Amino acid sequence: MSGTWSLIRLALRRDRIALPAWILGIFVMAISGPASFQQLYPTQAERTALAQTIDGNPAMVGVYGRIYDVADAGGLATWKTAPLCLVLVALMSLFTVMKHTRAEEESGRRELVGAGVVGRSAPLTAAILVALGANLLLAVITVLAFLGSKMPVDGTLYYGAAFFGGGAIFTALAAVLAQLTESARSANGIGVAVLAVTYVLRAAGDSGTQSWPTWLSPIGWTQQVRPFADQRPWVFLLIFGAALALLALAYALAARRDIAAGALPTRLGAPEGSWVLSSSFGLAWRLQRGGLFGWTLGFALGGLAAGTLAKDVSSMLAGNQQMADLLHTLGGARSFEESYLSLMFSILGIVASVYAVSAVLRLRAEETEGRAEPVLATGVGRLSWSLSHIAFALLGSAVLMTALGLTAGLAYGSPATLLGAALVQLPAIWLLAGLTVALFGLLPRLSSAAWAALVVFLLIGELGGLLKLDQWIMDISPYSHIPKLPGESVSWSPLIWLTAIAAVLLTAGLTGIRRRDLTA
Repeated sequence: MSGTWSLIRLALRRDRIALPAWILGIFVMAISGPASFQQLYPTQAERTALAQTIDGNPAMVGVYGRIYDVADAGGLATWKTAPLCLVLVALMSLFTVMKHTRAEEESGRRELVGAGVVGRSAPLTAAILVALGANLLLAVITVLAFLGSKMPVDGTLYYGAAFFGGGAIFTALAAVLAQLTESARSANGIGVAVLAVTYVLRAAGDSGTQSWPTWLSPIGWTQQVRPFADQRPWVFLLIFGAALALLALAYALAARRDIAAGALPTRLGAPEGSWVLSSSFGLAWRLQRGGLFGWTLGFALGGLAAGTLAKDVSSMLAGNQQMADLLHTLGGARSFEESYLSLMFSILGIVASVYAVSAVLRLRAEETEGRAEPVLATGVGRLSWSLSHIAFALLGSAVLMTALGLTAGLAYGSPATLLGAALVQLPAIWLLAGLTVALFGLLPRLSSAAWAALVVFLLIGELGGLLKLDQWIMDISPYSHIPKLPGESVSWSPLIWLTAIAAVLLTAGLTGIRRRDLTA
């Protein structure tokens, strides 16, 4: 394992911006809960009433989980922020390990590093230690912040350990996936799919009559620790046992394959390229179609679930004024059903922005991995090449929201209304896509800052109401200007302004793409 510490220092230098950004963003989200819930629900009676309200709503339980403790604000804080924080921790762990393992092999740098005095397992070990170190640092500072908010010491320590355990499992999972495929993008895609499945299993177990699906989900395991309620230390045996088993599997697979090869055989391609590949759009279609199909299927299923659940929201919560106030605050509509659907569309609109940003950033990946240069050396112009991928970000996000609106509308019985409620999210999504294009065209090395912007907007939307942020701060997020449909009248002015800003950003980015040199 010689060379491990040198590779750790190299990885930390390369991630000197990305890792602190991840840690800071998740930390801010995690620590916002205690203070806000102490202020909003100062008495145990109020917290008990809220818990009864939430636990009686399968939709809210599916999104956030159950509330296990109301003795102090810690139980509410972990209920509200832990699910999303754990998802972000998992993504941080997946992307960090993959960047320093499979992506290095795919680019050819791993072979160059291996020619020096570096052990065969050193790159994998270094990536794992960097990811675990980031998770440990995040857990420690979160624990210190909770203690500073006068949360119970034992519950806080359990919460920090669960935080670290969730990151450890997905670090180990990423280490395994890095051995399976020859493509970092494919490995990341599998990892995100596994994360989505674990979240769905947790949601199904918490909101249904049978709890066993929760125990198939690592996210469910971390929540079943129940830090501020009846703590379950034995769950840590499951969490860290699974992490150790996955790490052992990762090292076993790594020892049995060649560098740059995957444990899973790669399917042979056709002897000749399809006629579709004769144009820049055809090439973009070939590169983007898998992601578009997967995202569309996910949004269609999400819409079907949202529309089906919306039918039962009113009957489940009839007469519950506290839940009505909460849903009206989040959803901004009149009836229970409208508030719930508005909330779901707002959340999924932000999720669709993830697709839009990733579709644009495919341009940056093509550039840094050296595939853009031979394409542009032919008769393909820069605008044609870039617009072919940008089209998938803009039109693809419209496809996602259309699938969401139609399936939700068919399940609920109002397809035209819900289709419009879904499509109204597009100007905010397009603004994020335009910002990503502008960064790629003008500041290509900072293209990934688009993710930071998305996280900031997410934090504002998720926590702004709880923290009672000033309106000018709320207005920074484009999603704050989207009408909360169904249930409200459409205000066209903010939609037009958001679309215009998106167009300006797109134009600026395309101008930069035409004028700048290709960069690595």
